Amino acid sequence: MKKTNVGILFGGKSTEHEVSLQSAKSVMQVIDQEKYEIILIGIDKNGQWYLCDQTGFLLNEDNPKEIMMKHTGIPVTLTFGKSAQQLVCFSNPIVYKHIDVIFPVLHGACGEDGTMQGLLKVANIPFVGPSVLGSAIGMDKEVAKRLLRDAGIPIAKFRVYQQWEEDQVNFESIVKELGLPLFVKPANLGSSVGIHKAKNKEEFIYAVHEAFTFDTKILIEEFVEGSEIECAVLGNEKPIASAVGAIIPEQEFYSYDAKYMDEKGATIQIPADISKELVKKIQELAVKSCKVLCCEGMARVDFFLTKENKAIINEINTIPGFTKISMYPKLWKISGIPYSKLIDRLIQLAQDRFKREEGIKDRY
Repeated sequence: MKKTNVGILFGGKSTEHEVSLQSAKSVMQVIDQEKYEIILIGIDKNGQWYLCDQTGFLLNEDNPKEIMMKHTGIPVTLTFGKSAQQLVCFSNPIVYKHIDVIFPVLHGACGEDGTMQGLLKVANIPFVGPSVLGSAIGMDKEVAKRLLRDAGIPIAKFRVYQQWEEDQVNFESIVKELGLPLFVKPANLGSSVGIHKAKNKEEFIYAVHEAFTFDTKILIEEFVEGSEIECAVLGNEKPIASAVGAIIPEQEFYSYDAKYMDEKGATIQIPADISKELVKKIQELAVKSCKVLCCEGMARVDFFLTKENKAIINEINTIPGFTKISMYPKLWKISGIPYSKLIDRLIQLAQDRFKREEGIKDRY
C-alpha cells in the first residue's frame, strides 16, 4: 500500500522553539513509518525552512535546556496553486516533493496562532489541528476568555491592557477588584512563558513589565485556589474527551520548566482522583469549550478545580505538547488510544476536514 507523505513541521521563531524540538523528536519516535513517508521540515529561529535528515536532526537531544536544531538541512519553501510537488528543495538540482498532510508540532507565535494554518490553507495542504480561526482564538487568551464567558463557561476574572496603556495599570485598583496574589500573562503565548505570580506591588510591577516584553497585550487575572486539571479533546464535528488528569506542581505553579525541562517539576495523576460525576462535567465543559472556540482536530483544555469542586477554565491549547512528559498523549493513552494510534487519528481528521472543505463551492 502506498505510504502517506506526512510533513512534520517543527521548530519556529517563537519562544517555545525548544519545546517544539522535543515534540518533533517524540512524534518521530512513535509514528508508524511502515504507513507514513516522513518529510521532516525544521524552521530555525530566523524563520528559515529546512528539509532535515531524520537521523541526527537535533543536537543535545537528551538535554531539554540545550536541545538545538542542526542547520545541515536543505533550504526549502512551499509552492502555491499545486496539488502535488508543494515543497521546493533548493538543492542542485532543485527537487520537488509532494505532501499529503502536514503535522505541525509548532508551539506559540507563528505556528499555533493561525498564521501557519493560513499559509497551509493557501498552499492547499491538509494539516493536523484546528484551522485558522480556532488557532487564532485559542492563542489569544483575552478573546478566548470573552467567548467562553459569553457562552456561560466559568473563567477567572481578569483585566486586559495594551502596551500603550502600561502607564494606566494601577496596582491598587486592580487588587481592589481581583485581590492578591495576581497572575500576569502575555495574551498570546503558551507553555507558561512570561507568566508571573505577583504577591505584592514590587512583584506586580516587574511581572507587568516582563509580560509586555513578550506581547503587546497582557492579562491580569485573579488567583484561583484549586488543583490544576487537564482534559484532552479529539475530533472534528463530533469531538470526544479523554480521561481527566491532575497536575500537582512542585513549584508555585505549573511553570515552563515544570512542563518541559524538569521531569520532577510536577506530579502527574492520571486519571485524576475525583468523582465520576465531576469527570463527566469536566469532559462536557472541555468539549463545549472547543466548539465555542471553533477548535477542530485536537486541543487540550486546562482547568482549575476549586475546593468546592467548581471547574474553572484556565486556557485552551490548540497544539499541545507532544514531548515524552506531555499530558495530551498521556491522557489519550490512559483513555485507550496509544501514542502511535493517536497520530493516525489526528492525520485522518486532518484529511477528513480537507475533503469536507473541498466540497464547499468557491464563493468568489
